[in-house]
Amino acid sequence: MSEPIRVLIAKPGLDGHDRGAKVIARALRDAGMEVIYTGLRQTPEMIAEAALQEDVDVVGLSILSGAHMALVPRIREALNTSDLSDVALLVGGIIPDEDIAVLKAMGVSGVFGPGTSTEDIVLHIRSLMGAKAG
Repeated sequence: MSEPIRVLIAKPGLDGHDRGAKVIARALRDAGMEVIYTGLRQTPEMIAEAALQEDVDVVGLSILSGAHMALVPRIREALNTSDLSDVALLVGGIIPDEDIAVLKAMGVSGVFGPGTSTEDIVLHIRSLMGAKAG
C-alpha cells in the first residue's frame, strides 16, 4: 500500500478567518490524506519550517486578506530555501482572476476561489501527486 499524500494547510499573514481552511482540511482527511493544520497567523518561515518538519507533499495556503501577491512569493522562496522546491503549493481564498496567471508563474500549482468544491481540490491534489495518490 502506498504512503498517503501529506498536506500542510496554512493561514499566512494576519487574516483571522479559518473556517474555510478547516473545511478543506477535513475534506482532505476524509479523502485519505494526512493533513497538518498550522493554525492562524503563520509567517512564511513558519510555514516552510512546518512543511520541512512534517515532510509534506503539498502546502495549501488559505488567504482571504488580499495579501496573496505579497505572501505567496515569500512562502515559495522560504520553501525553496528549505530545499522544498518539489513541494506543490496551492492557494485558496479571495483571489482576483487577473492574479491567477501571475501566481502560477510564481510556482503555484493550483488556485481555488470561493465556491470551489472540495472534490475538485481532492482531485487536483491527486492528479499532482500521480502514483502517490494510490
